[in-house]
Amino acid sequence: MTRDELIARTRQLIDEGDRLAADPSLGALQVWLQLSDDLLSTAWGSMDRYHLAWLLVGKPKGTIRGREMTAEEEAAYVREVAEQKTAALRMSLDAVERQAMPFLGETGGVGHGPPARPELPQDPTLAERLADARRQAEEHLDHDAPRAPRPDRMQR
Repeated sequence: MTRDELIARTRQLIDEGDRLAADPSLGALQVWLQLSDDLLSTAWGSMDRYHLAWLLVGKPKGTIRGREMTAEEEAAYVREVAEQKTAALRMSLDAVERQAMPFLGETGGVGHGPPARPELPQDPTLAERLADARRQAEEHLDHDAPRAPRPDRMQR
């Protein structure tokens, strides 16, 4: 997938998310979620349960258990999920369009290859300085190790 294709498809999904929020439909939401999940997975990789839970995408705040949702509850649920997922799509669009971040499925196009950063000067000593910083950090690996126990009078 080219950068231009990802941008165009993401914009289409954002527009559809906005339409879903304005005119909710559970069936349309399910199709839209699958299409957006497929696009985001192709571009950025699959998300594990932790990331999905963090985004709260598809998790209504007031889950209704043991009964079907009313039309109003269903519409509110569709709006909430559509707004959350549309926000995630907007972040993806910002990353690929404004920040020119490389993505997994990139095959060419406008941003093929690593983004050019002319404002950052090339530093030939960077690799050496990084290796030195890593060596220094290794000297302090035990900083989170347990220390000597506290005397009883200091325990609270």
